[in-house]
Amino acid sequence: MKTFDQLSVIGLREWVALPDLGVAGLRAKIDTGASTSSLHATDIQPFERDGHSWVRFTAHLGTVMQLRHRHCEAPLLTLKTIKSSNGHTQSRYVIRTTLSLGDRSWPVDFTLTCRKAMRYRLLIGANALVDGQLVVNPALSYIQDKPAIPAANSTVTGVQ
Repeated sequence: MKTFDQLSVIGLREWVALPDLGVAGLRAKIDTGASTSSLHATDIQPFERDGHSWVRFTAHLGTVMQLRHRHCEAPLLTLKTIKSSNGHTQSRYVIRTTLSLGDRSWPVDFTLTCRKAMRYRLLIGANALVDGQLVVNPALSYIQDKPAIPAANSTVTGVQ
């Protein structure tokens, strides 16, 4: 059997942070069947800043029992059409922000969508796993340490 020394193992669920948005202590579900990662967001409004496209939104965090939200702004990367597993298509705004998982941090593209009916407010897709050089052991959960939030990047702001 082959082993991959350069890859880190994560579980099916992990604690993550989005430091550029000022978000820590967020539970994420790992979904190797989804190419793009997604974040539960509402009140999504595109706008222009200094001639560039941006988007402001409310990121919903926590659980149904312990709701938290954060008002955020980020540069708009693109608008993407996503086809769900049940065949429905939806246009979603895409942002790129830093994802911290364990002791690793790297830029990840997130679609902004309503995940109100979903247990996990953040889903990490296959593209983020490849970029982060991660492999998933679905028999495990929360095996990486909770990431600490480093100083926020000045290009993306998070406002409580």
